[in-house]
Amino acid sequence: MCEEKKSGGGSANKWRHPVSLVFRIAGIAMAVAAAAVMAAASQCTVYADYDYGARPSTVTYSDFPAFVYLVAATSIAAPLEAVALFLSVSKKGKKGLLRVLMPLLGAAAPALLYSSAGAAFAAGWDVYYYSESEPSAGGGRRFSVCRSSAGARFCGQVHVSMWLALGAAVAVSVAECLTTLLWSASSDSDSADSDSDDSVCGHGCHCKH
Repeated sequence: MCEEKKSGGGSANKWRHPVSLVFRIAGIAMAVAAAAVMAAASQCTVYADYDYGARPSTVTYSDFPAFVYLVAATSIAAPLEAVALFLSVSKKGKKGLLRVLMPLLGAAAPALLYSSAGAAFAAGWDVYYYSESEPSAGGGRRFSVCRSSAGARFCGQVHVSMWLALGAAVAVSVAECLTTLLWSASSDSDSADSDSDDSVCGHGCHCKH
């Protein structure tokens, strides 16, 4: 009788664990993809309007600090989430290591992903660069990379990477929310089971016949 009470307490929350794992895996995949796509956005030669005396310019993601930060942040967040995924499925040290590291990982990974995605979006949907033409020809004139035919692919990769980083941040946040709910429900269930054992099994209830 008492065993039936214990087994039925957490059955309603069993779906949260596998769903959180799915979101973690999705977050890792999108973070890796965001870093790879952004890193591949390089060596784009943009031909500016020669009426202003501007020379062709080679544009790469490393010319923009926000994009460099996105590559670095997603590259760090992905292994952090991989560690969180391993701890979530590992049975060893679950009581100690999991309870200590998971909140830290749960705060670090989303912070990196959200900040990098925000920085990339804040840098502007339309990417610009400044020409290196002579001062007499209007040196330092700003040109749009995305509006040129040669820069369309570069901007496409940048935009895809931005959305992947944002998607990774959302996926990781959902996983962390589910994990928090799971732990809360588990703690409540353990507390209820303990109270049940004290009040019922301690007063003549035979748990095993």
